[in-house]
Amino acid sequence: MKPLGPIPPGFAALDGELAIAGRKASELVAQAGSTPLFVYSADLIRARVTQLRAAMPQRLALNYAMKANPYQPILRLFNGLIDGFDIASGGELAMLQAAGIDPAKVSFAGPGKRDAELEAAIAAGVTLNLESEGEAARALTIAERLGITPQLAIRVNPDFDLKGSGMKMGGGAKPFGVDADRVPALSRQIIASGAVWRGFHIFAGSQALDAEAIADTQRQTLELAARLAEASGAALPHCNLGGGIGIPYFPGDVPADLPRIGAALAERFEQLPDVLADTHFCMEMGRFLVGESGVYLTRIVDRKVSHGEVYLVTDGGLHHQLAASGNFGTVVRRNYPVAIASRFDAPVEEEASVVGCLCTPLDRLADKGGFPRADVGDLVAVFCAGAYGASASPAMFLGQGPAAEMLV
Repeated sequence: MKPLGPIPPGFAALDGELAIAGRKASELVAQAGSTPLFVYSADLIRARVTQLRAAMPQRLALNYAMKANPYQPILRLFNGLIDGFDIASGGELAMLQAAGIDPAKVSFAGPGKRDAELEAAIAAGVTLNLESEGEAARALTIAERLGITPQLAIRVNPDFDLKGSGMKMGGGAKPFGVDADRVPALSRQIIASGAVWRGFHIFAGSQALDAEAIADTQRQTLELAARLAEASGAALPHCNLGGGIGIPYFPGDVPADLPRIGAALAERFEQLPDVLADTHFCMEMGRFLVGESGVYLTRIVDRKVSHGEVYLVTDGGLHHQLAASGNFGTVVRRNYPVAIASRFDAPVEEEASVVGCLCTPLDRLADKGGFPRADVGDLVAVFCAGAYGASASPAMFLGQGPAAEMLV
């Protein structure tokens, strides 16, 4: 029997069923009208923002990286909770505008920005985090044609990465950002152009749980920002420190020590050099803010036994939860937190694998986990489904289509 990942805090049983925001899973499915269904808890999102603000220095602003979950009700919820938004495409900009969010609160990072995306962002007043000298030249040309003064920052490819991170975004050759040694020259060019100089975006990695590694990366980020600002010959107006704080997905994972991270950053802020004395700092968070708030509910449509092994076949699968299936950058497949929602407080009775409805052996949501006995009609819950689920999975694979979503 293989262990399952840890179920996040904030979930409990009600009449034997999984309850989300005080409502039974079966009631939420009935309201939606069908499964599969993503359910996100607004209370858990608010609590996470409160927890993060309490731990971090007051000077630090919090941005939401909407790539984690662009669901419109979540965007509108965050509009009153956090300080800014980070996007990675023109499509995400359009989603924010549809949600009524002020583009002045938005920054745009990501390689391969098309001219139409640059134009839309410049016209809206979004801050562009430039990924290359070529992108800077295109942005300035477009801004001149539009007769608009653009707001420009540089995404820096740092000389270091975030140790222990699930996804390294810095250190060595990368498609992201401008190599640190080339940043001062580009900074001076942008400032000389008359553009509004917005500073640096330095993102070294993500999905890390080691507080010491995160704190050390923030130290290196501040030191790098100071060196680059000095070499650029101008004070730094803004610095996006990236994010990097992960959430526990797998057996043995332990949550990052937020107070420790915040205390180390506060100490660094007390020792800033003059070139950073008036800098506006922010942290860009996605998964950490929404990941543990979401649950993916899918119904068992068949129970079968093959060579003595039990398979619970659901109407969902990797087309909605690619990461839980182990096919979203995971080197060694491990089980996400998964439970039988219909029998949430029942003891383990058997070993079973939860598999989806797709014609591929990759479609496996839990591998030989310990569960109460479950049968056709029971609901399965996959936790940590609030980030990189619905919008980061191949929903149209085999014509299956998207799952329903709900914020409660």
